[in-house]
Amino acid sequence: MTPESPRPPQDAVTVRRLRVGVGAVGLALPIVLIVGHGVVVGRPALLDSLSGYYHSELRDVFVGSMCAIGVFLISYRHRHPDDLISTIAGVLAIAVALFPTAPADPSRTERIVGVVHQVSAGALFLLLAVFCLVLFTRADPTVRPDPKPGNRFYRSCGLLILAAIGLAVASIALPDDVRDTVRPVFWCETVAVFAFGAAWLARSDAIFRAAQPPREGTPRPAEPALP
Repeated sequence: MTPESPRPPQDAVTVRRLRVGVGAVGLALPIVLIVGHGVVVGRPALLDSLSGYYHSELRDVFVGSMCAIGVFLISYRHRHPDDLISTIAGVLAIAVALFPTAPADPSRTERIVGVVHQVSAGALFLLLAVFCLVLFTRADPTVRPDPKPGNRFYRSCGLLILAAIGLAVASIALPDDVRDTVRPVFWCETVAVFAFGAAWLARSDAIFRAAQPPREGTPRPAEPALP
């Protein structure tokens, strides 16, 4: 009779589900905004950016999703400096939700709020790239196996985020009619969100597998030498 595989600790299962939920929310957000807005207006219609849906019927979806991601990032604990960077990223995510992008014809106050939104969003995307390029690729003694085999994937996601940010900024130079037709900022933000969501889910799976107790008779891997 084959012995049952040992179950992972309940805390590890709970954290994994929370992490997967956050990754799933991030990946689903652009799709839900596109489909939901199209259903409401009766035709496919993209807005200028993901943040632009704040001023649509999908406001609650956008705000709720960003706040949920922000709260988890603030409460997320792994190790230093992951904790600090995730807390800052969580505050920025909530700021993106609560300080909306400026509408088409903004007042002076709305312009100021819009600047706060843009700064928060830009800083948030940069930190998402830091997660992929720096935090996910570091040797982690709490994760078995060592995450180095996945470093190429994480770095690719991080570079994709940086490229998307750069293209979004560069698109400001495009003529208004081209921006209205192509919606470059929307697509750049969507690519960045998808890249981070994929890297986050991959890292979550690595952490969860590391938390599983080894099968009976399976030797534990040796502890890596710390620098």
